[in-house]
Amino acid sequence: MKKTHWFLNIFLLLCAAGWLLSCKSVKLSDAEEKQRIGEYYEAAAMYRKLYTKTSPKKRDLRGYIAYRMAECNRMINSTDKALSGYLNAVRYKYPDSILNLRVGQMLQRKGRYNEAIKQYEAYLMYNPGSQLAYNGIEGCRKAPEWRKNPTRYEVRRMEKFNSRRGEFSPMLTGENYDQLYFASSRTKDKDAKLNAITGQYNNNFYLVKQDENGNWLAPEELEDEVNTEFDEGTPSFTADGNTMYYTYCSEDETGDRTAEIYQSARSSAKWGKGTRVSIVNDSITALGHPAISPDGKYLYFVSDVVGGFGGKDLYRARVEGGSFGPMENLGPEINTTGDEMFPYVRDSVTLYFASSGHPGMGGLDLFRATQDSTGHWRVENMGYPINSSSDDFGITFAGAREKGFFSSNRNDARGFDHLYEFEKPVITVHIEGYVNDVDEYPIQDATVQIVGRDGLNAKVLTNRDGEYMVELERDIRYVMMASARGYLNQNYELHTGPEEKSETYIVDFFLSPINKPVVIDNIFYDFDKASLRPESKKALDELIKMLNDNPNVTIELRSHTDRKGTDQYNERLAQRRAQSVVDYLIAAGIASDRLEAKGYGESVPKVVNRKIARQYEFLHEGDTLTEAFVLKLAPEQQEIADQLNRRTEFKVLRTNYNLF
Repeated sequence: MKKTHWFLNIFLLLCAAGWLLSCKSVKLSDAEEKQRIGEYYEAAAMYRKLYTKTSPKKRDLRGYIAYRMAECNRMINSTDKALSGYLNAVRYKYPDSILNLRVGQMLQRKGRYNEAIKQYEAYLMYNPGSQLAYNGIEGCRKAPEWRKNPTRYEVRRMEKFNSRRGEFSPMLTGENYDQLYFASSRTKDKDAKLNAITGQYNNNFYLVKQDENGNWLAPEELEDEVNTEFDEGTPSFTADGNTMYYTYCSEDETGDRTAEIYQSARSSAKWGKGTRVSIVNDSITALGHPAISPDGKYLYFVSDVVGGFGGKDLYRARVEGGSFGPMENLGPEINTTGDEMFPYVRDSVTLYFASSGHPGMGGLDLFRATQDSTGHWRVENMGYPINSSSDDFGITFAGAREKGFFSSNRNDARGFDHLYEFEKPVITVHIEGYVNDVDEYPIQDATVQIVGRDGLNAKVLTNRDGEYMVELERDIRYVMMASARGYLNQNYELHTGPEEKSETYIVDFFLSPINKPVVIDNIFYDFDKASLRPESKKALDELIKMLNDNPNVTIELRSHTDRKGTDQYNERLAQRRAQSVVDYLIAAGIASDRLEAKGYGESVPKVVNRKIARQYEFLHEGDTLTEAFVLKLAPEQQEIADQLNRRTEFKVLRTNYNLF
């Protein structure tokens, strides 16, 4: 995370500009001075030269140089070089337990968690109260689990936005969040010089817009006055989009320099020259990473002013017209002995920020903090894949949607930051289906009512094809009822799954008409007997459910036979079979005065409906399966027709049972 020009670990150090001496004759005191004034990139190169020229026999000096070189590389986020330097300092027995902490931090950044834990534990032997070490161990233990159980966020690198240099701190703005600002050290200036602090070019603002189809265009450097020859970064915008707050770092060779918060006003689609925001009276206190709250009442920012919790802390100041109230530290629930930076205020109770002090995967991790009614903050690591063992920071959201951008130096050997897009796919749970009659004709304008334990009480009408659809929630019990004029009601119970994934449940209803008989499919009897066979139980239990769903109806159970046998015999057999069904229903708790049994024998042949006609090619809708009709069929077709005639039906007699 080579955070150019103090925008990260280095942005708060006071610096003086200029070379102190020629690189041809490097002295240890020169490298130390470079490190003191914050020019870590140049200091690291000087220490490297000194280290290679120092004899291995001078173990104390070599250990000292290796440690100082490692510190400089850590500050510019050259993790591999920093780790190598610390390990060399260990080899030469540099006498400071801080080495164990630093080695642990670098190993954690490399994702070598078990090794890092050992280093943290070694550090705790000398410094048993170190919260950084304890949180480092906790982060190392949790990180593998976070990777094993990732969040639903999907992350991808934005190659269209990124360059061979660095870019960081994206910020969405615009009424439709169709504009993205970010800072980048890319440059077309062939005469540009590398910054002595970071080894990169100074940052300028870039802007990306969406076209009319919502596709992101190529980034363009702002040609507005807000961009200067110095460093600008970490923008934040007021809700109306007319004021930008940002971090500014000058390079005044005649005096001290530090990071400051500036603001720029938008006029005629251009950003004007920035002016310093007066939160503190002096020009020495370093402030940066501004984030204006959506309501415009508070400006959040970062500082290492004396009196904090260690490292860099998050503060806020109340916006009072054109001025600002006093600095307010966000407290120990947010701030740690590590660094807390890059705040992003999503709403009045939700704050996002990056931290190296809370338990994380390594380097900077992104955290979500929510404030309760008592003012206390609940801080939560955003997990993998938003976070990695590298630095992850500077998040921005597209309003209320769980999508946006952030910056990270993952998978960049140079430690350069790049922009990543993230999105949490929306979970949709729907129930849909058809409401048909029992012959599979769609019922238009049928009502499907759904009542859930989540408070849902919805009524929807089916369309001309009998379709309906309702959106539900995960892990909720629902009761459904389909109804239509001229039909019996049908109920259904559903418990949606708890899994975090989109799901569509299909539930079709088949309503029984009130004004005509309904065949009860799959009722079976032994040959020439009235006793019900066991495989009839499912169909009869569904009939029981229908009667319970419609407690005010009475029905007639009608049994029919085929053409074989005498009329008298068939009627007696049909009557016994109808009574068998009635007896089964009474045994199941249905009141006997709601049921009548009637045997029709072969006197009421089946009329072919559309459902049967689709099933058998030799039959047509409207055919009546009389004995004369059946005898004209082929033998195998006669058997099918006889089977259709052998049926058990019910017909609604009354719909006002027990209503009066």
